[in-house]
Amino acid sequence: MPSFRVMPVDNLLAKKEGRANRLRKVLGPLDLTALGLGAIIGTGIFVITGVAAARYAGPGLIISFIVAGLSSSLAALVYAELAATVPVAGSAYTFTYISLGELLAWLVGWNLVLEYLVAAGAVSIGWSSYFVSLLQSAGINLPLAFTASPAAGGIFNLPAVFITGLITILIISGTQHSAAVNKIIVAGKVAVILLFIFLGVKHINPVNWQPFLPFGVAGIFHGAAIIFFAFIGFDAVSTAAEEVKRPQRTLPLGILLSLGLSTFFYILVTIVLTGIVSYKVLDTASPMAAALSAIGLRWGSALVATGALAGLTSVMLVTMYGQSRIFFAMSRDGLLPFLFSRLHPRFQTPLWNSLLIGTGVALIGALLPINIVAELTNIGTLSAFFAVSIGLIILRRTRPDLPRPFRLPGYPATPLLAAGAAFYLAVNLPPLTWARFFIWVILGAILYFSYGYRHSALGQESTALKQVKKRPPLLFPAPLRKPGSKKSSPLKPDK
Repeated sequence: MPSFRVMPVDNLLAKKEGRANRLRKVLGPLDLTALGLGAIIGTGIFVITGVAAARYAGPGLIISFIVAGLSSSLAALVYAELAATVPVAGSAYTFTYISLGELLAWLVGWNLVLEYLVAAGAVSIGWSSYFVSLLQSAGINLPLAFTASPAAGGIFNLPAVFITGLITILIISGTQHSAAVNKIIVAGKVAVILLFIFLGVKHINPVNWQPFLPFGVAGIFHGAAIIFFAFIGFDAVSTAAEEVKRPQRTLPLGILLSLGLSTFFYILVTIVLTGIVSYKVLDTASPMAAALSAIGLRWGSALVATGALAGLTSVMLVTMYGQSRIFFAMSRDGLLPFLFSRLHPRFQTPLWNSLLIGTGVALIGALLPINIVAELTNIGTLSAFFAVSIGLIILRRTRPDLPRPFRLPGYPATPLLAAGAAFYLAVNLPPLTWARFFIWVILGAILYFSYGYRHSALGQESTALKQVKKRPPLLFPAPLRKPGSKKSSPLKPDK
C-alpha cells in the first residue's frame, strides 16, 4: 500500500545535507548530556513522584523507579543505535519512517505530539505549583482562581501560561542560547537535589515505609507506568541529532549518560521522600517542598521550590524544543504544511511551529489537571518506544549494510525486551487513558489521509517517477550534441 512507503535512508541523509533550510550544527557532548539531564531530571522528582506514591505505589515507588529505569535503558539503547546511524531531526518519527513506513511514522509523530506537547503542559502545571508555594513561603498568596485549572477549583492557571511564553521566546532566539541557559539551569537543579537528599536523610523514619506495598505488587507496575513520564527526556536528545557536531559518537554518549545519572538521582530522592513523610500526604504537584515543610524545614522548602522552578524550566525548554524539531522534520517531509519548516531568517530556528507549540502548551497548562496530563503523556511515549524498538529489528534486516557507529548489545533480545516492556507498562495505564489514546490515534489517521498522504514529499517523488516511466518513447528523439557545438538538424546529427 502507498501509505506504507518507506523513506530510503540514503535519500534522507542526502537531502538533509543538501537542503537550504537545514539546522546549524552547534551542539557538543556537554551540551547534549545537559540537554538530556535538563529534560529528564525535573518532572519525575519535582512533580509526579508525590502523585504516584499517594495513588498508585506507596513507598514501593522506589521499586517502580527501578522498573521504569530498566525499561527506559532498553529503549535508550535502541535510540542510541538509531540516532548514531541516522543523525537527522525527528527522533522516533524519522526512525519509524525508514523502517515501518509512512503511515506508522505519521502516527508515531502524532503520538510524539501527545508526548511532548502534553508533557510540557504537565510540567508547566508543576512549575506553577512550585511558584505559588515559593510565594506563599514569602507571605504572598495568589488567588486560586488564577493559579489552578477549572478541574482544580480555579479558572485559569496564569503562572503556567507565563513560563510557557518565556520558554517559547528562548527557543526561537537560537539553539546556542537555549543550550547555554539549559546548562546553567541543570547545574542549579542538581545542586538542589543533592541538598534535598542531605537535609532529608537525617529525618528518615522507617515507620513511613510501612506498609511498603499498600497497593500490592500490582501497585509497583502501576506506579512504574505513571512515573515512566519522568524518563521521556532521553528521546528528546535524539531530536537534536541534526544540530550535533560528530553525532555518530556524541548522540549515544549523551543519551545513555543522561539516563543513567537521572535514574540514580530518582531512586535516591524517592527513598528520602517516602522516608521522611507518609506517602498519603504526597498527593501534590510539589511533593519535595511539601515534605520539607512537614518536618519543619521551611527555608529548605523555599530553596527546593526555587531549584524545582529552575529544574522544571529546563524540562519545558527541552520538551518544547524537541517538539519543534519533530514538527520541523514532518513538515520537511510534506506531512505537515511547509509553514512548520520555515526558519527564522536571523536565528535559523523553526519559527511558526514554535509559536504553535507555545500556544498549545499554554492552553494545556492553564486548563487541565496534572493527573490526566501525565497519563496521556505516558501512553504517547510508550507507543513511540514500541514502534522504534520493532523498527530497529526491521532495519537491521532490510539494511544490514548501513554504517552503525554504535551497535546495541544483546541483539535481538534487547529491542524485543524494550518493545515488551513498553507494551506491558502501557497495559498498566488506566482504561480511560487508553480510550483517550484511541481517540487521538483516530484523529491522527483522519489528518494523515486528508492532508499528509496527498502532500507527502516521498509520495510526490514516487508519482513523478511513475509518470516518467509511463511516457511513450519519442518518434524523433533529440540528437546528442557535444557541448558548445552548433545546433544540428534533428535528421542529421553531428558527427
